[in-house]
Amino acid sequence: MSSILTPAPADGRDLEAQPSRPEEPVPPERKPYIEFKHVFKAFGSNRVLDDVSFDVLPGETVCILGRSGVGKSVSLHNIMGFLKPDSGRVIVASEDITDYPEEELERIRKKVTMVFQNGALFDSLTVGENVAFPLRERGDLNEEQIYQIVDGLLDMVGVKPMRDILPSELSTGMKRSVAIARALAAQPECILYDEPTTMVDPLMAQLLGDLIKKLKFQLKLTSVVVTHDMRLAKKLADRVVFLHEARVIFFGSTAEMVRSQEPIVKEFLELDELRLEPPPSGEASGELGRQE
Repeated sequence: MSSILTPAPADGRDLEAQPSRPEEPVPPERKPYIEFKHVFKAFGSNRVLDDVSFDVLPGETVCILGRSGVGKSVSLHNIMGFLKPDSGRVIVASEDITDYPEEELERIRKKVTMVFQNGALFDSLTVGENVAFPLRERGDLNEEQIYQIVDGLLDMVGVKPMRDILPSELSTGMKRSVAIARALAAQPECILYDEPTTMVDPLMAQLLGDLIKKLKFQLKLTSVVVTHDMRLAKKLADRVVFLHEARVIFFGSTAEMVRSQEPIVKEFLELDELRLEPPPSGEASGELGRQE
């Protein structure tokens, strides 16, 4: 994946100094790494995915946009095999996983990993031990090599000083950074992000977006990002899937989305612009002063 996951050689050369692999030419036609083919999923009478189709090419970042409760996170759970579609086919790592048993899904999950909203860190392990966990499961690295890699990954995501503290001492944003480092330790081909900027302050949201973008270009990872944050989508997405009432109403680039005449998409973009628009100078503080 990256030199960050290669332990430093015996001659003491720095981990970061290792040369990266030369870029390989992109073939003119690529099979999708992930693909939904007419996927339906319901919980009782509540249909959450209704004839959903989209694809993600190798090395591409696709953002799944839409309001809460439209099936965005359920899509990720189908990709991971935590849920199975009621009908339709789900392709992951260019394999049809729809009918895979758990043993085969475990193999796929070594290629595709997920960063959950809450980070899903082990509370009783330090930050460094959390990141080291998938490395120890490999069984082919000694402790010195493991902590070389852990330090490199924590440095990459900007939380190296937090290595020896527990997750309970971290902010929500920091927990997500650590979760990303742990995901990278598994050397995946693809990372799924579930609302990475939800419930964090604007500065941390920007830092997380910049981090995910850096990983996209530095490690050439395939990514799927579930979000309602249009700023994040514009920063990261090669293409966007817009879900509304369980159906895909738009699939294309962010530039195409901005030009879309689909009423729901236009309304979403207009509301997003309003959220980003700052109040006139001095107006906000004056209003607050009068209310108090």
